Amino acid sequence: MDYQRCVDILAKVHENPHGLPRPVRQANVSRLLEALGRPERELRGMLVVGTNGKGSTCAFAVSAVTAAGARVGSLPSPHLQELRERIRIDGVPVTRAEYAAAFAEVWSAIEQHGLPVLSQGVFATTAAVHFRRAGVGLAVAEASIGGSRAAAAELGLDVKVLTGVGLDHTRLLGGSLDLIARAKIEAVRDGDHVVLGRLAPEAASSAEQVLRTRTGLSVWRMDHEIRYTARTVGRDGSRGPVTLVDVTTPRAVHRDLPCPLPGAHQHHNLAVAMAAVDAMAERGHIREPDNERLRPRLAATRWPGRLELVPHARLDGWTGRVLLEGATNPQGVETVAPEIRGHARTDGGSGPPVLVFASMHDKDVSGMLAPLPADWPLVLTRTDSHQAAAPAALHSHLSPGRQGPCLTAEDTPSALRRAAGIAGPGGLIVVLGSLRLIGETRTALALQPV
Repeated sequence: MDYQRCVDILAKVHENPHGLPRPVRQANVSRLLEALGRPERELRGMLVVGTNGKGSTCAFAVSAVTAAGARVGSLPSPHLQELRERIRIDGVPVTRAEYAAAFAEVWSAIEQHGLPVLSQGVFATTAAVHFRRAGVGLAVAEASIGGSRAAAAELGLDVKVLTGVGLDHTRLLGGSLDLIARAKIEAVRDGDHVVLGRLAPEAASSAEQVLRTRTGLSVWRMDHEIRYTARTVGRDGSRGPVTLVDVTTPRAVHRDLPCPLPGAHQHHNLAVAMAAVDAMAERGHIREPDNERLRPRLAATRWPGRLELVPHARLDGWTGRVLLEGATNPQGVETVAPEIRGHARTDGGSGPPVLVFASMHDKDVSGMLAPLPADWPLVLTRTDSHQAAAPAALHSHLSPGRQGPCLTAEDTPSALRRAAGIAGPGGLIVVLGSLRLIGETRTALALQPV
């Protein structure tokens, strides 16, 4: 099986051609792992759930774990440009050939045993098979949606991390912070070590209620057992302020940790990641990270598509700046809005930034755009996802208070060209609303998957 065949098969899996209910396909993940000989049996590590911040937290954790001298596999979700981004060793995506080899083993078991699963189940089991092939016993996994129902929860990783809770995926998880928090924290099993990020009171109360039904837990909470402070110590040229973070957990005090990802919310994500790494050390999964290796590893952390600035972007004959932000819900956009406005203030162009926006059909469009100025020009488009909303549908959900010009485009490349025409040479384009949109933009700008 070649790599393109994997891509084609997964496109069909997304479409659910047999019309099987979601719970049935979710339940088949455990059966599929059994058919594969339990490739996850030797895995240890952490599962990260939450509304926002999961990917960045995992990226920081991978950097820290490699500083402890361990090989670590990771399962980011979703991918931006290529499927193989979902399986990494020490932060580096596998090759297409490696992905295809693991996928072929999984797909053979699905067909042989008649076990249709969600695409997330294919992703998780393919990763587990590759880690077994590569002899990797440590994993940092990002849950897709929810917690206990996420395919990655079937890997049995015993450090559980909840980064935060917001209103997103309400059709699947429920329409309140209470219900969403419960859906996510249900991933915790008896005997786990739990790390909780900063939670709103309603979400924190719900999480605590679920945790009281579990036995043998160790629980570290942000602003209680975990604390952090951050300070700016200078600037690194065009990359902006240099921030150092001190993190205290019940196990260790980590001082002067560099936080290279922009935005104050990343200080929290770094602290959560370090607490989770300390929890893995507490469990004996890794050695203590070496401080001399830890700081440079953290300083090198990159996570594409999250306030990622392309300073010299080129598209056809246009050159300018493109800011990529993968926020997919109102809470996420509100969190990063100060950073986006900061880029707008430093823009050398004569006009305001141009927004390129796409989202899934069940998203709060007006809520996602509300944190940004209503007079910025807006180009609405759709990605190639079968769940993407059409530009006309997005337009119908705009707030009546929008003042800037609004255009539509049939696909991502067309939207970028329209935005470039409005922004003019040297202008700033801000792309947000969908991680699929971020991936398609990176491809249109000839950026390589990382």
